[in-house]
Amino acid sequence: MRSRGAVLLIAGILVLLAGVVFSLQGADVIKGSSLMSGDPTYIYVGAVVAILGLFLIGLALRAGKASAPAAHP
Repeated sequence: MRSRGAVLLIAGILVLLAGVVFSLQGADVIKGSSLMSGDPTYIYVGAVVAILGLFLIGLALRAGKASAPAAHP
């Protein structure tokens, strides 16, 4: 995996984790920020952020496949 793919993969994982944390705080599963805890808005915001993270991970995996040399039998 080339540099661009690695950066996208790391960014995607971090964004995905942030989205999960936002959702769990919004659902009041994780205690933390008094602003976010128990506020259902952050469940939806977290879901959107997590989906963005999955999208970035998908881009990273595509970049890794595109840069891999094709095997010829």
